[in-house]
Amino acid sequence: MRVKKEYVREFLSFVKDHSWSQYKIVSDIIGTDYPGKRDRFEITYQLLSLKYNSRINVVVNTDELSAVPSATSTYSGTAWYEREVFDLFGIIFKEHPDLRRILTDYSFEGHPLRKDFPLTGYFEVFYDDTKKRIVYEPVSLVQEYRYFTFMNPWLSN
Repeated sequence: MRVKKEYVREFLSFVKDHSWSQYKIVSDIIGTDYPGKRDRFEITYQLLSLKYNSRINVVVNTDELSAVPSATSTYSGTAWYEREVFDLFGIIFKEHPDLRRILTDYSFEGHPLRKDFPLTGYFEVFYDDTKKRIVYEPVSLVQEYRYFTFMNPWLSN
């Protein structure tokens, strides 16, 4: 079921509390990146109703600059899922109580599950035995494929 991002909090509250739905559990929040679309990101909330033995997917589309209302006021368990989506895709959740990175290092640059994130990353991290510490160095690759376009290679120009 597709919902506009402005109404996602109200819709989630409705399906949680309505007597005919009772979707009390959020089992996951999934982010997907479609770089060719205007609203590039798709967020899927997977909900479960134990009372009716039913599942529903609630889908919200957004671009990379617009914030999506946080569902933490309705489902407190979504806080960690929203932090994952923020960390890996860079999607901002408005009114989230603690929106910060959860899987990558705080000094990490970029969002690794975006399609435009370089396959090798920007920095190489390793332990240097001579310096006795962890070292961050820029990756220097001379490859054509480090930055790519999303054009279909099978179509002629």
